[in-house]
Amino acid sequence: MDLFKNITILALEQATVLPYLTYRLAQDGMKVIRLEHPVYGDPNRMIGDNVLGEERMNAYFLCINAGKKALTLNLADAEGRNIFHSLIKELNVDIFATNQLPRNYEKLGIDYNTLKALKPDIIWLGVTGFGPDSNEAAYDPILQARSGMMELTGEAEGDPQVVGIPLPDMGTSEHSYGLLMKALFKRQVTGEGSCINMSMFESSVSWMTVPITLSTLLDKEITRRGNTHEFFCPVSVYRTSNGYVYMAVGNDRQWKSMVSQEMFKSLDRPEYEKNAGRIKDVENLNRSINEITRNYTSEELIELFNSLTLPISKIKTIPEVVADPLVERRLLFSQDPVTQTRITLPPPPNMTSFLEELGRELPFPPRFGEHNREIYGALGYSDQELDDLKERGVI
Repeated sequence: MDLFKNITILALEQATVLPYLTYRLAQDGMKVIRLEHPVYGDPNRMIGDNVLGEERMNAYFLCINAGKKALTLNLADAEGRNIFHSLIKELNVDIFATNQLPRNYEKLGIDYNTLKALKPDIIWLGVTGFGPDSNEAAYDPILQARSGMMELTGEAEGDPQVVGIPLPDMGTSEHSYGLLMKALFKRQVTGEGSCINMSMFESSVSWMTVPITLSTLLDKEITRRGNTHEFFCPVSVYRTSNGYVYMAVGNDRQWKSMVSQEMFKSLDRPEYEKNAGRIKDVENLNRSINEITRNYTSEELIELFNSLTLPISKIKTIPEVVADPLVERRLLFSQDPVTQTRITLPPPPNMTSFLEELGRELPFPPRFGEHNREIYGALGYSDQELDDLKERGVI
């Protein structure tokens, strides 16, 4: 049974943080309609390779927009705002979400009070960089820098680095996902809607659990340390004869199992018996381990560590991740009915019954304004009226 099939989301969205959230909701079977300005649209439509040979459908946009419908609408125009308010009522919108700057809420007629007057039980979500009282623009690397993530990422003696995925964007999406589920539950129990203000900065800083608590409790500098761990050793990346592995020895018993093997016998020393001793000499110990592991293939070391129930993994490339049997069986797909271009999408955090019923095939990411005639037509607009609205820049 699809619990969410009758939930409709209208999202004035662009970039990553909100499109990734609504992509997650589309995977649950919710009806997601994305709104874009009829001239500017979502900038991410123009990013990446032009794989379809047409405008506004570049590769970067395809990653997180499958399963949605797309409308264009100029909310700066009074007639556009009237159409928007009709959408809220006629489509019986359950959730409205936006990542516009707060100063634009009332001007565009998308603020919570306006929409609540139209639909009292609406769930309203505003995702901003630094909260509803700030109009400061926010991009993922800026949030990584300001939240401390970059201070914690990189080699100990090197420059701060950005995390390889946009965690402030996607982390905020996941936090927003949880808040929307709470709001849906609240509405089911009480009949009341919700106004949710989600700050990307607050979301990002919330991940800083150990760094903030320990730095304030111990008055201790917490900073980047490369691939090692501050409290456990050996935990790092080690070179092999054909690549790299990440080994994680989390306690003294595991260390004893490791050095009981012939290849690591030279490291079975009294000063390394306890984790504190290994941490104290971490640089020399890791150098010694590397001198050993470089003589073996990644596969040989993985087989040995698995036999000892010691944590280890090959440092996999993205194609290798896609080919992993645990990943491959959960991959999602989407095929363009026009060009027949087929894209592969990563698995959801957990497989939903909705996705299984679809055979893990989602509708292709929507073209710019692709569903204008379908959805506005359902509101009663004729083709001639829609042509006129388009000519005047309203849609």
